Amino acid sequence: MSKLTIASLASLAVLLALGASDVAAQSGDPFIATAEEGVVGVAEGSLLGFQDRGIWTYRGVPYAQAARFMAPEPPQPWEGVRVATNYGESCPIPEMEGVANDEQFNPHRYLPESEACQYLNIWTPGIDGNGDRPVMVWLHGGGFTNGSAIEQTAYDGRNLAEKGDVVVVTLNHRLNVLGTLNLSAYGERYAESANTGMADIVVALRWIRDNIEQFGGDPNNVTIFGQSGGGSKVRILMGIEGAHGLFDKAIVQSGASIGSAVMGQDLALRIAERTVQNLGLDERTIQRIEEVSYAELLAAAQQALDQVEQEGLTAEASFRPSIDSRLIPEDPVEAGWEKYARDIPLMIGNVLNENETIIREDPSELLADNKANWSAERTSQKMRERFGQDAGPIGAAWAEAYPELTPQDAYFFDPTRRQGVLYHAALKTRTGEAPVYSWVFAWQSPALDGIAGAWHCAEIPHVFANVELVPQATGGGDRAREMSHQVSQAWINFARQGDPNHSAIPAWAAYTPENGATIIFNDRSVVRHHHDRKIMDILYGGSAD
Repeated sequence: MSKLTIASLASLAVLLALGASDVAAQSGDPFIATAEEGVVGVAEGSLLGFQDRGIWTYRGVPYAQAARFMAPEPPQPWEGVRVATNYGESCPIPEMEGVANDEQFNPHRYLPESEACQYLNIWTPGIDGNGDRPVMVWLHGGGFTNGSAIEQTAYDGRNLAEKGDVVVVTLNHRLNVLGTLNLSAYGERYAESANTGMADIVVALRWIRDNIEQFGGDPNNVTIFGQSGGGSKVRILMGIEGAHGLFDKAIVQSGASIGSAVMGQDLALRIAERTVQNLGLDERTIQRIEEVSYAELLAAAQQALDQVEQEGLTAEASFRPSIDSRLIPEDPVEAGWEKYARDIPLMIGNVLNENETIIREDPSELLADNKANWSAERTSQKMRERFGQDAGPIGAAWAEAYPELTPQDAYFFDPTRRQGVLYHAALKTRTGEAPVYSWVFAWQSPALDGIAGAWHCAEIPHVFANVELVPQATGGGDRAREMSHQVSQAWINFARQGDPNHSAIPAWAAYTPENGATIIFNDRSVVRHHHDRKIMDILYGGSAD
């Protein structure tokens, strides 16, 4: 590396970028990596990125290093210039058994995996040193088990960075058994093992605070946003001391549910105990757990989850963060928000159908029994199948809540995340003065005759201004672009100033339990007040908020 000239590094960066980017296929414009402009200095050394149609891009930037089950530490410095044009390895995940139902609608990318997965990616309009652009840090979905910073094609940050004149950051961190196994009962060596995945994110936010100004970002104006499991990560970060002061605003996308965001400590310790036993280890041989293969470790942990549930201790056993004596000493939402999130503005919402269409059902079957062809009698029959004696009242309440949608759409409504949104929005208004903005994404993609509705992840291409990058999901064209502008500009404005309002959407008031203000994103977006209260009262007895 030290023998390479800056010019040769620039040429190498061009070649690597041309061979590695999905975005390149969407444009005839060349990638440019110019040594005089493209080298940025960070705490560990110098990075050379590349330009994609005017947006500087830095991939695979190490923000930490960590041995298995150990706390993350700063990465090793390097000499010379590190070429930052390739994405870093992702955290290992359970082996996939087949193509998911939603692959057309949530197209994925997979790269090599490694337990050394602490890398982030940066897109920025300028590296001029001004350091005044809002920073938007994306936390990927997949629960705490799957996913990566680049797993979905729509996670690419280039278009959002350009549209909003913002700095976009995405990151990998430890997942599943590697990020959540609480081995603290086996000695001080493992005192910080319980939440290594969340600890990785905290260290990434510290790295961003210390270095993002070099990429044109304002370390004092950082927004964290995430979807599904990423939204849960946002909720947790809002309520832990270690992340306090590392971000200024938060956006939760389909990541709020009723119940704690973390497991109790006793349950986490029981899962770890069973995992250790399944590996044939004990207190004397515990350090061998650091050397067994990932596949063996994962199998032992998955067996432990099943065992705990079969023993009747709980039905909540899963790979997720837990209460510990270090990073998460108390429930981060119920106890932590009041301490650490009082001044954090929040946007929180969900998509209309979540898991009730192509996430759960085979698209071929949905297309064969297309809701658009249902008669009134067929619709009533389907509603009774799903909602029983509440079918009639829910159908009537649906017509009031969403008059622009069809009666058939009520059958595919998924209320669970909306219940979580209302609960957390109300809680946040009680634990601080910062505004809360509630939203529902109801836009129906034309793909496959609209059978998918607004599925889990449907808003992501719109948030990232990437509807043309995944036309198989969004349909592309003017209608998708107009929807994307409504959504992405709201996210950008919120990141810039804590208020999502802009000229292409109706006046969007901050939510309170009294006004129930919620924007419904659609071709003609509207703001309604307590629009779905009757539905939620029928389903949950008025307990949603």
